[in-house]
Amino acid sequence: MLVTEYHRVVFAAVSTNRLKVMGDQEFSEQQVEMAVADEPMEDASMVDAAKKATPDHHEGESNGSAEAADANHEEAPPPEEPVPTTEEDRLWSVVKANSADFNAWTLLIQESEKLDNISKIRKVYDAFLSEFPLCYGYWKKYADHEARLGLAEKITEVYERAVRAVTYSVDIWMHYCSYAMEKNEDPEEIRRLFERGITYVGTDYLSHLLWDKYIDFEYSQQEWSRLAAIYTRIMQIPLHQLDRYYNSFKQIASSRPISELRTAEEAAEAAVAASIVSTATIEDGSEAPPGDTEAPKIEKSNEAEDLEKFIGVREALYKKAKEWDAKIRDFETAIRRPYFHVKPLDDMQLGNWHRYLDFIEKEGDSGKVVKLYERCLIACANYPEYWIRYVQRMEEEGNLESAADALTRSTEIFVKRRPEIHIFAARFKEYQGDIKGARAEYELLSTELAPGLLEAVIKHANFEQRQGNPDSAISVFTTAIETEKAKEETRALPLLHIQYARFFDQIMGKTDQAREVYTAALEHLPTSKTLWEAAIHFESIHAGEKRVPRLDSLVQRATVPLRPDGSPGLSVADREELSSIYLELVDLFGDAATIKKAEQRHKSLFPPRKCTSESKKRPSPESGAVTERAKVHKPYAGAHAVASPAPVPPAYGNGQVQWGGGYGPQGYTQQPQGWQPPPQQVPPVAPQQWNPGYGTQQDVQGGYGGYGGYAAYGPPQQAPPPQQPAGYGGYQGYPPQEVNGWNSGGW
Repeated sequence: MLVTEYHRVVFAAVSTNRLKVMGDQEFSEQQVEMAVADEPMEDASMVDAAKKATPDHHEGESNGSAEAADANHEEAPPPEEPVPTTEEDRLWSVVKANSADFNAWTLLIQESEKLDNISKIRKVYDAFLSEFPLCYGYWKKYADHEARLGLAEKITEVYERAVRAVTYSVDIWMHYCSYAMEKNEDPEEIRRLFERGITYVGTDYLSHLLWDKYIDFEYSQQEWSRLAAIYTRIMQIPLHQLDRYYNSFKQIASSRPISELRTAEEAAEAAVAASIVSTATIEDGSEAPPGDTEAPKIEKSNEAEDLEKFIGVREALYKKAKEWDAKIRDFETAIRRPYFHVKPLDDMQLGNWHRYLDFIEKEGDSGKVVKLYERCLIACANYPEYWIRYVQRMEEEGNLESAADALTRSTEIFVKRRPEIHIFAARFKEYQGDIKGARAEYELLSTELAPGLLEAVIKHANFEQRQGNPDSAISVFTTAIETEKAKEETRALPLLHIQYARFFDQIMGKTDQAREVYTAALEHLPTSKTLWEAAIHFESIHAGEKRVPRLDSLVQRATVPLRPDGSPGLSVADREELSSIYLELVDLFGDAATIKKAEQRHKSLFPPRKCTSESKKRPSPESGAVTERAKVHKPYAGAHAVASPAPVPPAYGNGQVQWGGGYGPQGYTQQPQGWQPPPQQVPPVAPQQWNPGYGTQQDVQGGYGGYGGYAAYGPPQQAPPPQQPAGYGGYQGYPPQEVNGWNSGGW
């Protein structure tokens, strides 16, 4: 694969910048905001800078040999780093506390550049580019600083780090090759560098920057056959400026003899063809006699025919490339920001990338698929959904090395702070048999990234259960519960208790332990309507002679206005809803006496209210004037709804009122969630509601390819951020949740 070299790099830093694709096939060169202006210094200034950095260098040695100067460079100690200024010190503390603060980094770089100390500059650029590796402009600035203040070999080192880390950036290859053209005197070395770049980015729609440099180089070398070969390669690529290249090629072909344009292989083939034609002419006796003045005309005619054929072959390639260009032009023109930026992309561009990837994947060309994904992951580096899609695609194609590499880059560099990518990574590694790696991902989530995150806790526990470690699974739950108990405010604790009980009941088959979990949880959180609903449902699904008495006991405790210690219980609306749930259940499971008792208690606790808005005259049903309101079926006798802020739940087909808790098929269904890249303002936290979704438990032991989180648990614990398109390939994010200052809409 073309990405092999890239995949094996330890990513110290990555960068890129591209040309913006401007509307309706018109493109203009767009520099990244952090563009640079400095140019590499000349060799003489490099030597002068090295002399100043060498303490033992004497003025009289300035005319010494280049070898002596190089030796002095090697022996010279690095310059002492000045004491940081107050502002510089402050900015370092800011970025150490929050390494994602892009603005603080840029201010720190500006502050460090003021003293022109290469040691300080290297330190800040290395740190910055490890955090924001796709900022192309800063790679160029780093190389320019080395040219101005450092050593020549350091310039090459910076460029090599850049092209190994951000292999699919046209701009960084163009600048590297430009530097090589200036400083390198070996044409073959320069050609090898150009070929390295062309291998990775030569088919990029906006790769004309690099091709132009390559053409300029061969033109300066007067290598016409090599120049013609470059044009031949370009004719096969649907570049944005393909028409310009085609016209330039025809001009060169018309201005140079055909013998200069042919490669050695083409010249040999032409010679063989000419020999065959000459032999056939002699055998026919049609050759011109010696001294015949018409012979040169025939030779010129043959050369004109050869040139026409030479151009015709390239024209056929050009027309085929234009056909492909017509297919992808709309996708390419919709890419308004092909370079990286910390600001989020709009939905239109995100959707365009998905559609473009869909189209290329259907074509079935693996090379094109990889290159488009790599381009996409420059602009969309902050979006886990594209990394997940890339990993899944590579795995489908059997390219596990590329899949693992993409996963490593996403979890260690680009979206390393995003919990969903680590949850996906855990599933992927488990599926691939890397149990240790999967466990490490879950532990990272629980200890550093998002302790208390519901989806992470539950998937971790289920993972341990699948590995035959039920004690470890229980430990995951108990640790998370104790951590949440220690917090002053928590909306996750009721859900953790419910999932812990559910684990005992439905996974371990230990009903009594599950009941003990609910009992302890209700003692600790007696005003959680969510817990009461879950406990009622738990008892309702376990048949037996004690089912109704247990349900009755629960509802009796839940509906009292005051707790035993005198503190207020649930709200009137919540208590009435729980009582209504019990009325439905007792109608299913109880006898007539139990039903009557339940109805009398409900009526005494929640007496009917007279409605003054309706007329006191009630028409007879036989009169045909019965109002629509009067036709509504009452779910139980003698019970009238108390005014409540919540709407009246609809009835099931069997007349049963739908529970507010939302168990079973009517439960809360999680919406697909896209992620806004950090930083983003945290929206106000909304009241928590939970719908446990028993009876429709998702099969959590399926492959990661259908990865989607628990659709039946985990309510929104805060108002969700603006929606982006759902994750690709069936992937869904988990419900928005705030955990230690982090929320699922961003940091």
